Formats: sequence, structure tokens, C-alpha cells
Amino acid sequence: MAFAALPISAQETYENTKLIDNDLNGTARYVGMGGAMEALGADLSTMSTNPAGLGLFRKSKAETSFGLVNQQDVNKFSSLGKTNVSFDQAGFVYSLRNGRNSFLNFGFNYHKSRNFDQILNASGSLSNASQNKLTYQKFRNNVITQPTDMTYSQVDNLYYNNLIYNSTDKAYYNYPATDYRFNQQSKGYIGEYDFNISGNIQDRIYLGLTFGIHDVHYKGYSEYSENYATNNANIDGSTLADNREITGTGYDVKVGAIFRPIESSPFRIGLYINTPTWYDLTTSNSTTLTVGKNRGSIGESYDFKLYTPWKFGVSLGHTIDNFIALGATYEYADYGSMDTRVNDGGYYDSMYDSYYETSSSDKNMNHHTENTLKGVHTFKVGAEVKITPQLAVRVGYNYLSAMYDKNGSMNGSISSPGSYYASQTSYVNWKDTNRFTCGLGYTIDKFNIDLAYQYSAQNGDFYPFMNYYENSAPSVEDNVASATKVSNKHSQLQLTVGYRF
Repeated sequence: MAFAALPISAQETYENTKLIDNDLNGTARYVGMGGAMEALGADLSTMSTNPAGLGLFRKSKAETSFGLVNQQDVNKFSSLGKTNVSFDQAGFVYSLRNGRNSFLNFGFNYHKSRNFDQILNASGSLSNASQNKLTYQKFRNNVITQPTDMTYSQVDNLYYNNLIYNSTDKAYYNYPATDYRFNQQSKGYIGEYDFNISGNIQDRIYLGLTFGIHDVHYKGYSEYSENYATNNANIDGSTLADNREITGTGYDVKVGAIFRPIESSPFRIGLYINTPTWYDLTTSNSTTLTVGKNRGSIGESYDFKLYTPWKFGVSLGHTIDNFIALGATYEYADYGSMDTRVNDGGYYDSMYDSYYETSSSDKNMNHHTENTLKGVHTFKVGAEVKITPQLAVRVGYNYLSAMYDKNGSMNGSISSPGSYYASQTSYVNWKDTNRFTCGLGYTIDKFNIDLAYQYSAQNGDFYPFMNYYENSAPSVEDNVASATKVSNKHSQLQLTVGYRF
């Protein structure tokens, strides 16, 4: 099939998923119980999911958390090691009695909602296909007609100026490859700063509100190399080296409630809603293509906005004789509804001495997002058992359904800034995520020390570029690469120290 018949797609859909912060992180108690504490409450980490959780505090408390993160089944690449130190959380809650059985609490908590540290290795064979052939087909099919087209990516620019176009005979050529190798390191984090107010009514109804600020720091470096089949130009192969950075801030609001339906029972139900995170971002790159002794470089910077989807959650919690705590949580977020927005410009209001910037939805990009990403169902369960009044043992489990449609793809044939500023063609359709957690907690006087271990596993299909088919029958013009199996397996060891006052 020709480009016009392909599903509309754009790179930024896959780039935007970097901003999805579904990591399990926070205090070691929260992590050890699999994060299933949205109805149990009384943990600082719950203010980022169900703000009503802080309403169960009866005393003030401060905690901080840090640890080690290790990635398995990868080869070290560039400057990122397989084991890295992580500062994960710091916060406090200040509790005020407001009546015999009512409290008003104020809290602040920082936690790393997304840890970008990751290495990705992939390699595979190619048969009559290559990255440069994809650019060749875009010109051949008039997807690109001039350099100002939004379909003319930075990758296309590099291949046009350094390989596929012969200015002497004014003709286009392509160079199929026999195999490829891809390595990428991602570094950085999203830091979330939450400000909370919460309380309870007669120890039966707990209400909470959180305002969150998200701080994005992403840096990625990748190298994509191909070995070319024998050709008349005697070109052995090429390497595309790409540096990508994403920075910016966002904010959101979370509201939640917990209630005990039976006065004589500790059983409770939690409900919460998280608004979209409204991001204002800048993405920039510096990209170099090396073909034999020839080298070409390009770099761009692009400001845009991204609104993540709404998130809804319901949770159940129960305690038994003050030594067993059980929790279960379900969350849902439709990532196909993520809104990529283009900055239209701004204006200055002299009356209020303020500058305002307007934006509009990138309809082409959002249509691709809707077809490529899905709603994610998250299930969390956890338990805590107190062996003694001071010592607690915890276990937990998470399941997250796949965010990506298995047939999702990325290409630059859509007229969108996401295509124009794209500096690589590879993508991964990640599948379900499974997490297993456990932990220990020890309390002595007003201090608590908690330890948690988390193992997370996710598999995916890596593609070096989108597939192009000339028509329904096999053709020499086809540009097809099979999926390569990749995985993302992490272990995290975490320590929390807290003080109650």
C-alpha cells in the first residue's frame, strides 16, 4: 500500500509517552505495599493519588526516601550505568486537631514520579530495507515536495543532503541494508511537588485536595547504525547519532475522598480524580548522520504543550485488630485522549503587565494518538502484617495493561510539527507491566525506618522505522523491518527514614 493508505502517525505520539508518569515510587512503605494505599491512607505518598489519604494522620510526620535502581538484561551504553542512585521522596504532614474527632492536615511532598534512566539495545536483520529508503519513498510518493513541508523531518533532511539525492543527475537513490544496531540511553526524571490540604469529619469521612507541580528533565542519546548491501557507490553503511532533550513544567489538581460506610468497622472506600497534567514544554535535538567519510548535522528546538488524560481511581482498605492492613486499588486513564498542542503565539496585556500565550490542538497528531494509544487499567494490591508492635512485613503486586496498540506505528508522513522536528524513526510498542514488591518496617520511639524492594518487568516490540508497502503484492519498493523483542526489567531497593512529632 502507498503512504496515503497508511494509518496516520507521528513521532511525537511516542515522544509524548515519555511524559506519562506511571512509575511506582514514594515512601518505602507505600512501595512495599504495591502502592495500594489509596483507601488505607496515612502515608505521605497518597497525596499524589488520593489526597484524602493525608486526612487519616493524627500526628505530624516528616520522611525522606532514597535508593538504588538496577536495570537487567542490557549492555552498558554511553555514560549511563546499569545501577544508579535515586533520590525518591521528601515530605511532611502537619496535623491540627479541629474538634474531638476531627483533624485538619497540611502537607507537602516531593517524589520522583518518573525515572527516565534506561538503556535500550536492539539489533536485527534487514532484507531490502533501510532507514534511508524510507526517506527515498517519501520523496518518490510526493509525501515531501519541498523543504518547508511539515512531513520533511530532520532525518529526511540529513539523508537528502548526504546520501539519497544526486545533484549531478538530479535523481534519488536508496541503499538497502543487511542489518542494523540500535543503542539508546535515557537519563533524567520528572519531579512532582505536591501541596495538600486534607481533613476528616467525625472520623468517618476524609476529604483531600492536592495541587501538583511537575518538573521535567529528560536527556536521551541514541546511535542507529546500518550495514548496507553491496552497492555501486561502495558505501558500507551509515550511523545516525541523536541527542534529544525535553524540559518544562506542568501542573495538575487531585481531589479525593475516603469514607467508612459502617461506623463500627475499619473498612473504608476511597474515590479520587486526577486532572490532566497541563505541560508547557521545549524539546530540542542535535543530530548527526555519518555516511562513510561524509558527515552532516542538524539541530532544532520546538515549544509545545501537552495535556495528559484524566485519571480515575477507586480503592478499598481494611485493617484487622491493628496488626493486618489490606489494600486494593483500580485506576483508569485513557491515553488515547492525550492532547498535543501547538503554540499559536502570544500577546502582552499592558493593563495587567502580563504575557499570555495561546495554543491549539494538533488535530493530525491527536488523531494518530487516538489510534495508537489505549486506555490503561492499573490494578494494585498490597498487605502489611505486624510481626511485633515495632516490626512490619509488607508485600504488593501491580498489573498495568498495555498503553500501545500492538499495530501502532510511527511515520513522518503526517503534516505536523511532530513529523517536521522528528530526529529518529525508531519506536517500541511496549506491552503489559507486572510489578512485585515487598518490604520491612521498623518503628522505635518517634522514628521509623522502612525498606522496600520492587521488581518491574515489561516486554515490547522494537521497530527501527515504520513499514512501507508498495501494494498488496511483494515489491522491490517495499521497505519492511520485522519486530525485535526487547524488555525493560528494573529492580529498585529503597530506604525511608521518618520522624513523627
